[in-house]
Amino acid sequence: MLTQIPTHLIAGPLGAGKTSTLQSLLRQRPSKERWALLINEFGQVGLDMALLGEERSAGVSLSEIPGGCLCCVNGLPFQVGLGRLLRKAKPDRLFIEASGLGHPAALLEQLTQPPWQGVLALQPLVMVLDGAALAAEKPLADSQEQALPLAGLLICNKADQLDTQAKQALQQRFGQQSLIFTQHGELDWLVLPQLSVGQTTTSLPEPTGAKALPELWINPADWRRAHQLQQAPFSLGWRMSPQQVFSLVQLLHWLESTDWLRAKGVMHTAQGWKAFNLLPDSPLTWRDSAWRQDNRVELITADGTMDAGAIEQGLRAAVLAQ
Repeated sequence: MLTQIPTHLIAGPLGAGKTSTLQSLLRQRPSKERWALLINEFGQVGLDMALLGEERSAGVSLSEIPGGCLCCVNGLPFQVGLGRLLRKAKPDRLFIEASGLGHPAALLEQLTQPPWQGVLALQPLVMVLDGAALAAEKPLADSQEQALPLAGLLICNKADQLDTQAKQALQQRFGQQSLIFTQHGELDWLVLPQLSVGQTTTSLPEPTGAKALPELWINPADWRRAHQLQQAPFSLGWRMSPQQVFSLVQLLHWLESTDWLRAKGVMHTAQGWKAFNLLPDSPLTWRDSAWRQDNRVELITADGTMDAGAIEQGLRAAVLAQ
């Protein structure tokens, strides 16, 4: 029976560097430990697991729950997703990446309740913050601000953009809370706050429904579009056959001609498989990716009236003739 699994909730606002921090942590897994990571994304496509794919190893299991704020952890998708991950991985340690648009305080509280009480040994909250945004006095969302006093560790990322005076001001702002500065999410995993683990037990919720079958792409030109256009911020994304190959030049043109708050993708290009994870003010950088399952791209935007068909048409224009 799985009991008292040390569990680290990694939260923070959109674009602060949670994924980069998790990449750094996963690379440091002790060889004798099995780790698991549950990823929740605001969007519907599920990009973070693809972006983290190269960190996957025999000792790391990844699972994702796209399309939610992960504040409703008592809901069926969360219970089934986490339950299956724990049964499959039987991890010695669990990480949960909360959506940057979620509610960390509510999630933290609910993870201590049944059916997770006794199964998970919840460790102090870790929040990844954008140091440059804080220094520029950009406000945090209310849900993130409310979680700050609960954090056992504040990670002030993008410290390379801060001078000594800015760092001192942030240290004063957060007072006695544990605060460390990082660049590109590089973090020694041993600095994570940890509590002693008890011995109580609770049964995991039983899974329901059939396990999802692998995606079949009978016609590579058939794309799977997924969107959330009911309330801001909005998301629009696609999954495409891995057989489709894209032009990097045309992808760049498409990104530059589309308004978004966040853009993520893992794409099969003429130069190989490439990944990107962008904010509006960040330079466009492509990095090699080990992902091969499918092409994925998703935009998070403030414009709920966007013409999804026209945006898709622009993306289709980046497909190379075969």
